[in-house]
Amino acid sequence: MSEVSAKDIQKLRHDASVGMMDAKKALTDADGDLDKAFELLRERGQAKMAKRGDREASEGAIGSYIHVQNERPVIGVLVELSCETDFVAKSEEFRQTADDIAMHIGAYSPAWVTRDEVDDEALSKEKALIARQAEAEGKPDDVVSRIVEGRLEAWYAENVLYDQRFVNPERYEGTVGDMVGALASKMGENISVRRVARVAVGS
Repeated sequence: MSEVSAKDIQKLRHDASVGMMDAKKALTDADGDLDKAFELLRERGQAKMAKRGDREASEGAIGSYIHVQNERPVIGVLVELSCETDFVAKSEEFRQTADDIAMHIGAYSPAWVTRDEVDDEALSKEKALIARQAEAEGKPDDVVSRIVEGRLEAWYAENVLYDQRFVNPERYEGTVGDMVGALASKMGENISVRRVARVAVGS
């Protein structure tokens, strides 16, 4: 059986707008083949006919958030949330989600939007650091690689927007990526965070 990578699970979740466990099961059943996994999800009624990721998302809205402290603004965030149609972009739920994501970024300041954006140098450094820590803890060589993969998940959850738990669980319980995926599934469109900008006083 082929090893299923976290990166492939994330991509399939985005393309098919399904949950993590559904994506993982489909990839496992398809021996790690993304296209076959997507087709399995289609057969199971969990994915739409066309991959949303293949459709152009040229519309969208800008979400914004200003954090005020001691009666002065100290953090400002802009988020471009993209979609396919002007109709969806104008909807209250879409614009509210863009603002919610901006608020989340104001609180958690992710370094990247998705795992695909994580640069190789930063990833290599983190893997090497985790490996050294595991070795210093006296872990056997044959389990160090598994420890690295496990602790990388926590690192992604700290640094990647889509992997972070949304700041307000009363609004949405789950990761930002799951929230975007749920909106895409509800609207029937390819929806994603295209870019973000965060400015903070003193940073």
